[in-house]
Formats: sequence, C-alpha cells, structure tokens
Amino acid sequence: MTTQTTSATSSTATLGARPWFMLALGLFSQVAGTIVVTTPAFLVPSLNADRGLSLAEAGLLVAAPSVGMVLTLILWGALADRIGEHWVIGAGLAVAALAALGALLAGDLVSTGVFFLVAGMGAASANAAGGRLVVGWFPPGRRGLAMGIRQMAQPLGVAVAAIVIPPLAAAGGLPVALVFPFIVVTLAALAAVVFIVDPPRPAKAGAAVTAADDDSGAELARARRLANPYRSSSLLWQIHSVSVLLVVPQFVVSTFALVWLINSEGWEPLVAGIVVGVAQFVGALGRIVVGVVSDRVGSRMGPLRVVAALASLVMVLLALTDWLHLSGFAAVAIVLASAVTVADNGLAFTAVAEIAGSRWSGRALGAQNTAQFLAAAATAPLVGLLIGAVGFAASFAVAAALPLVALPLIPRRRIDTGERL
Repeated sequence: MTTQTTSATSSTATLGARPWFMLALGLFSQVAGTIVVTTPAFLVPSLNADRGLSLAEAGLLVAAPSVGMVLTLILWGALADRIGEHWVIGAGLAVAALAALGALLAGDLVSTGVFFLVAGMGAASANAAGGRLVVGWFPPGRRGLAMGIRQMAQPLGVAVAAIVIPPLAAAGGLPVALVFPFIVVTLAALAAVVFIVDPPRPAKAGAAVTAADDDSGAELARARRLANPYRSSSLLWQIHSVSVLLVVPQFVVSTFALVWLINSEGWEPLVAGIVVGVAQFVGALGRIVVGVVSDRVGSRMGPLRVVAALASLVMVLLALTDWLHLSGFAAVAIVLASAVTVADNGLAFTAVAEIAGSRWSGRALGAQNTAQFLAAAATAPLVGLLIGAVGFAASFAVAAALPLVALPLIPRRRIDTGERL
C-alpha cells in the first residue's frame, strides 16, 4: 500500500493541466448526453396530466433513449479502441444534437420517441469513450478520484434536467422543454470536436513481445488468452452483473422520484424538481467521495460492497416513507436514496477499465454501459406497471432486494494474480 501511495503521489506531481482539462471536457460531454437521455423522465408528469398517458405508456418514451444507447454502446467503444476518443465523442454528440433538433420539431409523440431513440444512440459515444479518456490521462493512484468526478456527469445531468425541464414543460409544453437539451448537447459536440485530445497509448505488441522474449510456448499462449479479458477470468462478467442489479434502484429513483413527490405526496412541480435536482447533486459529490476512498484503500470492490448494502437500506427507507405517509420526511428520503444509489457507478467503471486494459477498455466499458442501459430501459415501463398495480411503497421494496442479490457477486480477488479487489 505504501509503494502504491508513493507511486501515485509521484505520478500526480507530473500530471500537469491537460489531464484535468480533458476530464472537464469528458464530464461536460456526458452531462450533455445525460440531459438529452433523461429529459423524457421529467416530462412524465406533463405527459400524464396533459396528454393523458399512463405511467407505463410514458415509461416507453422514457425508455427510448436508453434503448438507443444499448444499440450502440459497444460499437462506439470498439471504435474508440481503434481510432481514439476525440472523433468518437464529437461525432456521437453531433448525432445527438441533430436528433434533439428533430424531437423539438416533431409533431407527434411517436416521432418524438424515435428521435429520442436516435439521440440516445449518439449520446452513447460519451459514455463509451469518456471512461477511456479518463483512464488514459490519469495514473492508477488518481483514477478513483478522476473517474468519480467523471461519473458525476450522470447525477449532474439528471439534476439539471430535473430543475429545468419541468418548469419549461409547464410553461410552454413539450417543444419549449426540448429547446434546452438541444442547445446543451450542441455546445458539447462543438467543444469535443475542437478541444478533446486522445491520451497516449502503449505499444500494441508489448504484451506479446514480453511473452515471446521468455521463449516459452506456454507463456505465449497465456499472453494470447489474456488479450481478451473476458476469456481469462469471470471478473468482468461479475462486475457487469453487479452493475445491472445496482442500476435498477438508481433508475427507479431518478425516473419516479419526481412523479412520486407530485402525485403521491402532493408537492408542486417546481419544488419537487428542485428537491430531485439537489438530490442528484448530492449524489454527484458522493461519487467523488467513494472514488477518493477507493484510491486511499487501494480497492474498488471493497467500497462497492458497502455501497450495495446501503443502497438496499435507503430503498427500504423510501418504501417506509411512502407506506407510513411520512410526507415531511420525503425530501430527506429522496436525497439519501439518490445519493447512495448512484455511488457505485464510478467504482465499477474504474475497475472494468483497469481489468480490461487499454486495448479492451472501450469495448468493456461499452459492454458495462450496455448491460446497465438494458436494465434501465426495462426499469421505466416495468416499474411503471408495478407502481400502477401495487403502489410506490411495494415497488420501492422490490428494488431494495436487488442490491442484496448483488452483494455475493462482487469480486474479492483477481483470479490471475490473487490481488485484493
């Protein structure tokens, strides 16, 4: 641990300003993409009240961007592995900007949903390539912090959308509400194209040459197997599975917190939006905290186990708040649930990138995102149906069970080295 800390300190001293600037650009790129992807979730109260859509029907519109992301995340990651992050993020956000413009000009909800699907396909570029950008520019001893900051993008994007979109929708309807995500993602696309610089890459043949120099056929065969991290161990599969289970409570809170406060607790839309926005901001700070902790303790999975246990606890708390009609405690419950349920992402993403290595991290992070967004795409309509059938309290309780299922799946040691995770 001492050697690791010394190395990290030395590496940090020579970082300079560029890695932090690249981190800021990556953060802005994903914030913009998140705003586009989560905007439909904050149109649900308006669609429910003004257009007469049920929660399950509105959930289909909410799911459209997530479905789009699922279709393209691995493709963007593979492209980033081949050509780098600069053009992948820039081109993807340009697609998202054009799709946001299409949604703004669309005359019906079906067309709007299609454009949101395409917007999700473009926004996926920042998710798949942004993690590579951070891992490439930061040394191991600072990646937990850097990835924690980068992973602030999702709760920050949700926070901004929660505060801005409901009042715009209430004032001017769907077209007015969609102006904001179009402007933000257009600015992010321009910034990515002009300013993002790909991090330096190690030589392609490094691992193979080292094995060949050993003049050992067994070592060479092992090096070839290790070229694909999905074949060498089950670690990545385990982390993907854990992340799927943990993302469901996160999306239950981010999708239905606003409508719960308005419809069930009787809050005004503006006040409810501010509470949800503040909750997401607290969650963004929480990702930094757990990232720093993971750097200090030299483990990503240890803090992840703590977060998973707390996620179950806060969802139970949310269920009890609704069941016991504790309206005065609703804001506290939402803040706690939002903060805890988003805290796992940075830890899992950092671990995936480190285990996969620079030649596979784009695809591995794409697979990580794909698994999560498949779960997210299913969460909105299915939980909408569940809430309609059994109410909010029981639905929150169901979500509380999933982190408990995830706990035994969280890896403890690397299979190839025995290293503590």
